Amino acid sequence: MRLWICIALLCTVLCASAERPAFVRGIIRAGQFVRDAAGGAKDMYRAYRDMREANYKGADKYFHARGNYDAARRGPGGAWAARVISDAREHWQSSVSGRGAEDTRADQEANAWGRRGGDPNRYRPKGLPSKY
Repeated sequence: MRLWICIALLCTVLCASAERPAFVRGIIRAGQFVRDAAGGAKDMYRAYRDMREANYKGADKYFHARGNYDAARRGPGGAWAARVISDAREHWQSSVSGRGAEDTRADQEANAWGRRGGDPNRYRPKGLPSKY
């Protein structure tokens, strides 16, 4: 009986310290990517919600940069989600809202700045409440 317990413990230690197969590592990485993407989408939504709540003229670039910054900090999945959401939003706004190419370009610049890890406060307007 003691021999079987020793063998079971030895197998447990060896299996725990062994490297996982590539297939399992791939599944784990995919799961992390999906988790980061979901978190990044949540960060983007939070920035959008704050922008709507603040309703502060000239603050949209700040919220674009902040949402992308927060999402990209989560990892590759978050950066991917930020890029997809930002590109879709800007495509929709440029074709529907009629704001113009210059505003779309400035929004995309703020989006890219945030995704690259730039400080979103670069776009923060004076007078925006400190809550945001």
